[in-house]
Formats: sequence, structure tokens, C-alpha cells
Amino acid sequence: MEHQHDKTPLDEKVTEGGMEIEKIDKNIGQVEQELDWLHSVINRRFECYFGDEVGFETEGPLDVAPPDIDAETGLGELISKHNMTALDRMILALALAPDLQPQMLDLFYTRNKKFDRGFTEFGGIKGEQHGGFIPTGETAVFIGAGNSLETRIEVSQMLMQKHFFYKHDLIRLQPSAGDEPRLSGALVPGPELLHNVCYNESSVPEYNHKFPAKKLYTKHKWSDLVLPDAVHSQLDEITAWLDHESTLMIDWGLSRNLKPGYRSLFYGPPGTGKTMVAGLVGIRTGFDVYRIDLSQVVSKYIGETEKNLSRIFDRAEHQNWILFFDEADSLFGQRTQTKSSNDRYSNQEVSYLLQRIEDFNGVIILATNLKENIDEAFTRRFQSVINFPIPDENQRYLLWKKILGTSMPMSDDIDLHQIAADYRFAGGSIINVVRFGALRAVQRKNGSAELNSSDLQEGLRRELKKQGKTIL
Repeated sequence: MEHQHDKTPLDEKVTEGGMEIEKIDKNIGQVEQELDWLHSVINRRFECYFGDEVGFETEGPLDVAPPDIDAETGLGELISKHNMTALDRMILALALAPDLQPQMLDLFYTRNKKFDRGFTEFGGIKGEQHGGFIPTGETAVFIGAGNSLETRIEVSQMLMQKHFFYKHDLIRLQPSAGDEPRLSGALVPGPELLHNVCYNESSVPEYNHKFPAKKLYTKHKWSDLVLPDAVHSQLDEITAWLDHESTLMIDWGLSRNLKPGYRSLFYGPPGTGKTMVAGLVGIRTGFDVYRIDLSQVVSKYIGETEKNLSRIFDRAEHQNWILFFDEADSLFGQRTQTKSSNDRYSNQEVSYLLQRIEDFNGVIILATNLKENIDEAFTRRFQSVINFPIPDENQRYLLWKKILGTSMPMSDDIDLHQIAADYRFAGGSIINVVRFGALRAVQRKNGSAELNSSDLQEGLRRELKKQGKTIL
């Protein structure tokens, strides 16, 4: 697995002596050359096709030499990394064309005068909103193969799952409608491709109902954790897997008996650090962590839940993300007895998730407040089940110290040892109390803008009331 590191926002990069603007211009220049070459290839194919040249079946478009590449650009790096042939590059550029130079493909709207319709062999579809020509697998075959059946089969194989296009999510051949030929599906770039070739960096996907996952950020450090030693030890197992997976699975040959990936269940009361730790595992190992919004994943429409989850899993596998399912029992809970079609379909969703989780080659973390709520079939598939307990008195004292920090002005009447002894609060509740106390202190009108015992006591009472507990 390759570590995915955070990128500096573009507006911050531009200020650094214009170097980033120069870098972006370099990337765009390489893409322009590639698209110009594709345009020449398409024109050459049309010349061969309508000119009825003798070499149409075996020669023609790809005798146009592709441009030299700069391996420091996003596109150049991609071409070098996969050792792309001219045919590979043609298909890649074709997938990019509708987004970057859609007018280039207008030539495919040429009509067959004999039948007064478009040419079948050109492929292509018309989008619902896009006004231009959207290439299909058939379009790629026409440009690359012409009438050569042998080359046609070769190009067709390049659009199958075994090819690096699919494995690295560079290009997707959309499913065709019904029982129509497979190559009639639209040829579209993978979600990262455009950003990669233009800016030579990964992008953060847009959160929406079709992709209900957000990148998890945290400002905390590993040293901020206050957890039992046993929990730290189990967390070390997760990071060790991410650091040494290749050695275990490939060098030591354990892939014959071990399933890929690592699955862990975090359970414990709210506020005990489950989400914070998930973010820190990513920082510690250099992998992006994406938090799944289960309320958005589950759909009342049959089949939509699987589609939403499939988008996330597919993207995560290609990008080496850690997936974090918070409040997992809302979707991964006990399967119900089948009393209705809704129950039956709900159980199908769980079965689908079981399979995807078991086959996922990365790290998945599920979090729940109550371990008992999780289906036993899931629990058996976890490599680790980690309990995040309410901190003991000494740990609570350390949490109070860390959360209050050293910069906040505080009066001498605050006894953190006593507060830690009296209130069995987790870190999340302590943060709520400190937030309230600090706001109350900073608004004081008598000029005494410091946190005092009364501020904290009022915050403690409010937190207890919120939790439905007796107010001391």
C-alpha cells in the first residue's frame, strides 16, 4: 500500500514564489499535447475510414507518434508508472476528452447519408445534460482497431477488470443497458484521474448522498491519548499491519491462508475516544481516513444502499483509505427475522456488507457504543475487538490537565484531583464542560476573565443533566 498524505490547499501553494502555478502550467501543457495527439489520431482514423485506405485494418491512427512525456507531470508520471503503450494512451486521452476538450469529438456526429443516422461503429451516447459526444467502449475500439478483429479483441480486453485501467480506477466502462453489447457502455475517467493529471495530486471527494463519506481530520497527536496500556497495545497491532502488510502477505507468503485487509471493532461509551483514535491511526501511518455517514448510506429505495456502499468501497480500495463506520450498529446490527419484504431486503444489505468487508484489502474500523448490538457474524470477522472504557480516576485527571492546557487563565480554587474523583466523565464530556466554563469565564463583565471553580461546577451540572443523571 502507498501512503496517502495530506496536500496543502492550492491557494496556499500559489503564494510560494509562483512555483506551484508553474507546476500546474506544466501539467496542463502535457495534457494539451496528449489531447492534440488524440485529435490527430482521430483525424487519421477518419481519413483511413472514409478514404478506404488499404492499411485501414492494421495501420492508420496509431502510426501517429505520441508526444514525449515529462515524468514530473501528473500525466507523464502516470504513463511512465504503467509503461503505457500508444493504445493505452489513446484510450486514456479519449476518456478525458469530454471533460477537457469536448468539441474534439463532434466529428463523431458525422451522419451516414445512406441510412440518415450516425455510424454504428462510432459508438457514443448522448448525455442528459452534456451537449457533446460521450465516447463508449465501441468508440475506443473504432479508433484503435478499425476493422481489425484481432485488434478489436485486444482493445476490448483493455476495458476489462484485469487491466490496470480497472485495477487502479483510471478508466471505467459503465455497464451497458439491459442485454446490450458490453462495449456500448460509456467510457468515463475514474474520480481521481482528472485531478491527478492536471494537478499531480489526490483530491478530496465531494460529500453527497451518492458518496456519503467525509475525510476525517484531527488536530490531536498520539501523545494526547489517555487510554489503558492494553488499548495502546491493540492499536499498535493495527498500525503494525499497515506498516508491514507487504512483508507478511508477500515476502512471508501468508496470503495463501490470510484474507487481505484488517478489520477492527471499537466499542465503549460515547466520548471515550473512538473517533479520535481512528483519525490518529491515519496520521500515524500516513493513510487517509474516511468516516461513513450511515444515515446517508441507508436508502429506502431497493438497491440504492448497495450502490452507495459500493462507490465508497471501490474508491477506498484504489486510494488505500481507512474506512471508519461510526455508530455501526445502526446498519451492522442484529439481523431480524424475516417477517416482511423489508426485513428480507434489510438482511440482504447486511449480507452484502459482510462480503464487502471480508473482501476489502484495506483497514476497516467499526465503532459502536454497545458491542452487544453488533451482529455476531460481523464480530467473528474482526481481527481485533477493542474496548474503550470510561477512564479511571488517574486517567480522568490527566484528561482534565490536557484539555485545559497551559494557556487558559485559571483561579487557584480549581481542584482537578477532586473533580476527577467525583465525576466519572469520559473525554468528550470533559471537553463539553471546559467549553461551557471557558465561555462563561471569558464573558464575565467584572474583568476577571479567568476560569474558576464555579464555572466548572456549573458546566458539570449541565453535563450531568444532559446525560439524564442526578445533579450533585
